[in-house]
Amino acid sequence: MAQIRIEDLRKSFDQFTAVEGSSFTIDDGTFFALLGPSGCGKTTTLRMIAGLELPTEGKILLDGEDVTFHRAAARDIAFVFQLFALYPHMNVGQNIGFPLKCQGMARHEIRERVQETARMLRIEHLLSSKTSKLSGGDRQRVALGRAMVRRPKAFLMDEPLGALDAEFRHLMCGELRDLHDRIKATTVYVTHDQLEAMSMADRIAIMNKGRVEQIGTPQEVYDRPASM
Repeated sequence: MAQIRIEDLRKSFDQFTAVEGSSFTIDDGTFFALLGPSGCGKTTTLRMIAGLELPTEGKILLDGEDVTFHRAAARDIAFVFQLFALYPHMNVGQNIGFPLKCQGMARHEIRERVQETARMLRIEHLLSSKTSKLSGGDRQRVALGRAMVRRPKAFLMDEPLGALDAEFRHLMCGELRDLHDRIKATTVYVTHDQLEAMSMADRIAIMNKGRVEQIGTPQEVYDRPASM
């Protein structure tokens, strides 16, 4: 996995500055949450880390390599969206294995890797199912599986539980954290939900109006908030 370092990151859209002077380091294997209200710049920051947006200023280093202006495909990062973006004409196994098929991996290797990933996510029994028949929680597991299967350096998640109901969200919070602990991944997780961030993250960056106002453990930001 990898350390992610952000140095003086800034992003402007015409006259609007979405992210202003962000600097922080996400250590290898850390579950790091970007927490803040809608429009605070957290998703823009995540998209810049992913290579889906290019910064106006600043640097992004992945495992010590400057990837600031590398396109997304060259960054070895997996992105999990709020809307699962599964392929409806493929079954669960085909969805999970699709990134490996695109890489030209041999069929038997794809099959082994898909089985291993499905076992980790407890969805082995669903591999031949159509994605349209699945519950929201199972669709989210498939989306996670598709991200995990190619073993990227880091996972970036943009409000991945936002489309689930409250009961499923609570369940998936625990499962996501358990999964993180098992695969020791570097994970960057965007949310506006304080409970999600507090229950899952090792460290939290509080964002407001494009700026990072505080970074610390859940206990630190709860006990000693740096701003209102």
